[in-house]
Amino acid sequence: MERMLVVVFDSEKKAYEGKAALSQLEREGSVAAYAGAVVAKNADGTTTVKQFDDFGPAGSLVGTSVGSLIGLLGGPAGLALGAASGLALGAMFDLDNVRVGADFVEDVAKSLKPTKVALIAEIEEDWTTPVDTRMEALGGTVLRRALWDVEEEIRQKDIAAMKADLAQLKAEAAKANAERRAKLQARIDQLKKKIDSQEQEASKRQEAFQARQKAKTAILKKNAAAAGRALKDLANTRL
Repeated sequence: MERMLVVVFDSEKKAYEGKAALSQLEREGSVAAYAGAVVAKNADGTTTVKQFDDFGPAGSLVGTSVGSLIGLLGGPAGLALGAASGLALGAMFDLDNVRVGADFVEDVAKSLKPTKVALIAEIEEDWTTPVDTRMEALGGTVLRRALWDVEEEIRQKDIAAMKADLAQLKAEAAKANAERRAKLQARIDQLKKKIDSQEQEASKRQEAFQARQKAKTAILKKNAAAAGRALKDLANTRL
């Protein structure tokens, strides 16, 4: 199951140990990690991205569930780049991109108190015990939530509805007098811009989805190979 994983630690050192533990679990084939970051909550309430890893084509967290969650936790005015300078921030504050409920974001915000440091990752796991065992041994507080998929069908229906409105406005404008036609044309132009914007956003989301699915497939293949080697080594180990 694809999940958002957040593990809150008391120190940056422990957070990096948690990150190393997650990498070890990935090598063992217990999980697959698609994007991750180490994030600190500063004493003044701002959030600093200490380190990030992303396997997407853009090489940043933008557009990922992890990036969007970080943006929501820090807010537009409360996010510092820290060691991750060069991390683009556009479109990071979208709850749809986080793909979890607002209640989960609130739970994470409550746990990530000033001076705390969190490991945030988008992972695939079949069961929770491996991650929980490793992270709890390091003193981490584990929060996770299954990721849901944005219903693209709903977005397309919204676009279709706007296009129907546009057709109706054009039909009315064709029959209206000059004064009324001018008012209708202003509404037509505004609706056209909105439709174009929605279609461009839908296209970007689809491209990003396809790119990340390709990257995830490669990661899963790598993990499957790693798991297979581990099982082979185990079978050949003498008792």
